[in-house]
Amino acid sequence: MKINRVNKLIEKMNEQSLDQMLVTSPADLFYLTGKWFHPGERMIALYINVNGNHKLIVNKLFPIYEDLGVEILWYTDTDNPIALLSTVVNKNKTLGVDKNWPSHFLIKLIENNIGKAFVNSSVILDRIRMIKDEEEINLMRKSSQLNDKVMLDLWKVLEEGKSEKYFASVLTEIYEKHGVNKLSFKPIIATSPNGADPHHETGNDTLKKGQSIVLDIGGIYNSYCSDMTRTVFFGAEPSERHAKIYNIVKNANLKGIEAVKPGAKFSDVDKAARNYIESEGYGEFFTHRTGHSIGIETHDFGDVSSINDDELKPGMIFSIEPGIYLKDDIGVRIEDLVLVTKDGCEVLNKVSKEITVL
Repeated sequence: MKINRVNKLIEKMNEQSLDQMLVTSPADLFYLTGKWFHPGERMIALYINVNGNHKLIVNKLFPIYEDLGVEILWYTDTDNPIALLSTVVNKNKTLGVDKNWPSHFLIKLIENNIGKAFVNSSVILDRIRMIKDEEEINLMRKSSQLNDKVMLDLWKVLEEGKSEKYFASVLTEIYEKHGVNKLSFKPIIATSPNGADPHHETGNDTLKKGQSIVLDIGGIYNSYCSDMTRTVFFGAEPSERHAKIYNIVKNANLKGIEAVKPGAKFSDVDKAARNYIESEGYGEFFTHRTGHSIGIETHDFGDVSSINDDELKPGMIFSIEPGIYLKDDIGVRIEDLVLVTKDGCEVLNKVSKEITVL
């Protein structure tokens, strides 16, 4: 197991007077053990006890050949995993469980009185994972560096008459060329006016001269996600009005970045970007939060929104992605990932944000 991470978890459990918890989220299991599990309907659970009596309960369908540094309790499809779990849980203590753990497992725990009480303990790991350690920071840097290269290569293949879906398929090949074999999310490739839908479903519309195109892409490098958006123009300079809208979004992105420093709040970052767009008269067309945390998952716990007053701390990584969306006209979004440092922030994406015509 990742001992430093487990020790940090135990420290936080002690602070909250929680003696034991079950870790069942695949992302959390990977964070603590370094191994991915995808259990489907079967139960895989890492039992953590502040006294160190940890156990990993695994169905034999999922063989483990490496030494994970924790005792493994095996069961088969004809065994009762809840009965096995009951042999390790202290029934006189409160048990922490995952917020997304299937209810049929939790109901069986309750019915069998396995635990004095049950609490949602996910938030403990959620908040630990918000602050990346040095290993994670280096992986996130590398993941973003590769995403930069992929974005620039994608620009090179933009061609009149080709569809959004075509570019999405080529994008997968570009990622693979750079050693990235899995996407962080389904890419958003939106020619105008489709870019006015922030979550446009990449479709069959083709790229034409004079259009803009929103490219929201990300890949997974060594289990860590990248995410970046650029909006570029194809075949012709944008109109004066579209150029103005683009620069408003770019400046909002920069205002958000300027607001990032330890002690500031997530809401301060949102306010900096949002207030600028509002001051330029387009506030009603910025229809989503300014960003989200990212790491093992594309959307880790914590967002950049007006209602999140959590303080920024060194090691946090999140997106800053303001946008303006005008129906039947144009959509512009510019997104970077930023790392909070001790004296400000490091922008992980280096692809130009100046108006680009391809």
